[in-house]
Amino acid sequence: MSTIYEKNITSAHLLVSGQVQGVGFRKFSQAAARMLALSGAVRNLSDGRVELQVEGDRKNIEALIQSLREGPARARVDRVDVSWDTKKKGYTAFSISV
Repeated sequence: MSTIYEKNITSAHLLVSGQVQGVGFRKFSQAAARMLALSGAVRNLSDGRVELQVEGDRKNIEALIQSLREGPARARVDRVDVSWDTKKKGYTAFSISV
């Protein structure tokens, strides 16, 4: 039997475009996700984007997306593409992947 909390957990795949590498974006993302009690991972992609896989309460994921649109001071975010999903990978924390 699942708890009420588990029923509200969803998953999102995010791709952030702009000047988002070399400006502390992954660390910023990790701090924001942890403050919102989200789990998942963030990593740089070879094409210059940053990719996040996030799990948690949908409202908290939406708040994270808003934070990512602003980014850290040295970043310039042009776009955040979001794909919602109900499948979860079972992350227990939010980590930075290399």
